[in-house]
Amino acid sequence: MSTAVAVGLLAGATPPVLASGEPDLVRPDDRRLVYEGHWSRTAEAAVTVNSGSRLRFRFTGGSVRAQFDATSVTVPAQIYVSVDGGPKRLYAVDRSDLDIGAPGRGPHTVELSVKDVFSRANRWTPPLETGVVLTGIRGRLLPRHDARKRELVFYGDSITQGVLALCAVNTSDCADGTAAYPTLVADALHASLTQVGFGRQGVLRTGNGGVPDAGSAYGWNHAGSPARSDRNADVIVVNQGTNDTAYGPAEFRPAYRAYLVRMRTAAPHARILALRPFDGSHADDIAAVVDELADRRTEFVDTTGWLSAADGDFHDTVHPSAQGHLRVADRLISLLDKER
Repeated sequence: MSTAVAVGLLAGATPPVLASGEPDLVRPDDRRLVYEGHWSRTAEAAVTVNSGSRLRFRFTGGSVRAQFDATSVTVPAQIYVSVDGGPKRLYAVDRSDLDIGAPGRGPHTVELSVKDVFSRANRWTPPLETGVVLTGIRGRLLPRHDARKRELVFYGDSITQGVLALCAVNTSDCADGTAAYPTLVADALHASLTQVGFGRQGVLRTGNGGVPDAGSAYGWNHAGSPARSDRNADVIVVNQGTNDTAYGPAEFRPAYRAYLVRMRTAAPHARILALRPFDGSHADDIAAVVDELADRRTEFVDTTGWLSAADGDFHDTVHPSAQGHLRVADRLISLLDKER
């Protein structure tokens, strides 16, 4: 194992000091930590298995130390850490301690964003072979400053995860959830982000890494850990169907309908955008299901023409390049910007 990952927190009063002179450990469920995405949170650990998940916090002093549990990890997740809005530094979450430094006394702001959780390693049933497992932060943390943001939620497969966004090899080095369209849209609209993408997953097909089909995975962070409800979501974007080509309309339509109904039940006020998969898989079925539901807040979004292989928008026949993700993001921003 090589590098580690730094994580963030937010604290108010100076925490108690240990005999060594080092600030006491801030637990992962401390309210000074601001999480975005699907994270399980207890006093012992905060865990995410999703690329694009984020953590923010503020601190004073020259550094803080993020602590992780990587004992079961075989394929380390990759994260970016940015201090005070500066350049993102890349780390692999492959050891227990990461020092995050900053010039001056602060206050400083840290953002940790998950670049990739490798889709082909077990990331669903503990003990996890990949993922980010934060066990605490040591440092002088500051109180959080909450402001109500629009909540954007994205559900999908490897495309939503950002697989092959950077280059054409299915590795964590070529994947980047922060370069994928969900992160780009949320950042452009200054919104809170939940980004859930699982490689190979479909509405009916199970995903890589032990992940269930989309309907069975909905509402869970990972096995045994219920996810935070989408009740307060303002917008939910669904990009599923690409991996369901083995199933015909008679199987796909009722499963997709049940998936959307579960979302509407969980998020009664959200605007739900059901995207036509970029390769056109099950486009007619998705449009038909949305029409049958007759829900004025659930919309079929025809993505025909959004991307072009001839223009370099893909790294293969399915996965958008970073340029392709930018083009998708621009289209979605124009759709969502009307509600700002």
